[in-house]
Amino acid sequence: MFSSIERSPQRYARIGGVVYLAIIVLGIFGEAFVRGTLVVSGDATATANAIAASESLWRVGIAGDLLMHVLDLPMILLLYVLLRPVSETLALLATFFNLIQTAVLAANKLNLLAPLLLLENVGGLDAFSPEQLHALSYLAIKAHGYGFGIGLIFFGFACLCRGYLIFRSGYFPRFLGVLMALAGLSYLSNSLALFLAPALASALFPAVLVPAFVGELSFALWLTFKGVNVQQWAR
Repeated sequence: MFSSIERSPQRYARIGGVVYLAIIVLGIFGEAFVRGTLVVSGDATATANAIAASESLWRVGIAGDLLMHVLDLPMILLLYVLLRPVSETLALLATFFNLIQTAVLAANKLNLLAPLLLLENVGGLDAFSPEQLHALSYLAIKAHGYGFGIGLIFFGFACLCRGYLIFRSGYFPRFLGVLMALAGLSYLSNSLALFLAPALASALFPAVLVPAFVGELSFALWLTFKGVNVQQWAR
């Protein structure tokens, strides 16, 4: 595979772009259109009632997230082989950061399954009142938010590494490298604020993630429609 990419990277860049766009769409769907509509901030009972009324949507959101993490793996591989001509060591470091992020986020989906188990009141939960089950369900969702923040710390460093590699590559425009590095700083800022200053994180979210969205979407679109400058790649 590596030698094939080295001979003709364009097809693999285009595949990577399509996969990257799918990851972005799935991420927006789960975060904005599922959790963004069903989770009522600060109200455990209203959140529990919304999930119970739209259980299928909640499950589809979890499935979409898991599919996104499955797509992460071919995307990580393609980015490694596309960027390793610049620095194999740094491309490998970005790969390790990204793999840890994917593992953390995939395991973190258990926190989204917990509300379904709690609201179904499976065996052993009869001792809890409905209000207590709602509170535990909401706590699991909050824990998912923190787990997401942990994963994005690793992804932020992956974006910084890749931003540098893209900037130095010569076969991708330098502005894409700058945008990707800004995406990394955006993710790191969001996660660090979440752990160190939650009130500040609430005030900044989701504006703090706008650079991340712009950077990743720009790179995904470039891979899809422009790909690699083959002449520069050959040099």
